[in-house]
Amino acid sequence: MTLDGGKTAPTADFRTVRPTIVGPESGPEAPYPLRMEGEVVKGYGRGKSELQIPTANIPIAKDSWVEDTATGVYFGWASIHLPDSHPDLSKPSPLLSSSISSLADPNWRIYPMVMSIGYNLFYGNKVKSAEIHIMHEFGSDFYGAQMRVCILGFIRNELNYVDLDGLRDDILTDIRVALKSLERETWAPKEIEGEWLSGSGFKAVEN
Repeated sequence: MTLDGGKTAPTADFRTVRPTIVGPESGPEAPYPLRMEGEVVKGYGRGKSELQIPTANIPIAKDSWVEDTATGVYFGWASIHLPDSHPDLSKPSPLLSSSISSLADPNWRIYPMVMSIGYNLFYGNKVKSAEIHIMHEFGSDFYGAQMRVCILGFIRNELNYVDLDGLRDDILTDIRVALKSLERETWAPKEIEGEWLSGSGFKAVEN
């Protein structure tokens, strides 16, 4: 079936034959890893309200590599400089930045992520965006926090969908693929961009 714009909607067959893991055992290959960073801003809010899969959004700089990259779903690691008042700072994290760098700011926390780069064809966006789903249940929002994203690989092309359930099902598959792929030691933050994800070079602005 083709939808508006000539895009082909995924079928049940597409979803059942998807790989459960992506990328070589040896670790990320060129052009990865790719970096982007910025302040977390409010998006459309549809990920949380309609899909129950919240996303964190950072603006795409005009000179960013994102403008020229293929649309689709990517995966890797994201780190967030949580504000002092954030409830998650009182909880242990499996990937504390201090486990990677002894000089790290403890407010930086590292999490696995999947990231959509594109126009979100189901909703018909006109502007290219980067929407990041962090695989962690946060105690509160963190708008205004600095976020760093380390993209390690590509999962699939951007697709259109006939209904919301189809979109949600594929995103949940993306999450499973990303988590499985990142379990490998050669894909761990400490092996790739640990210092940068831990906040190297970052200076918090004091209020």
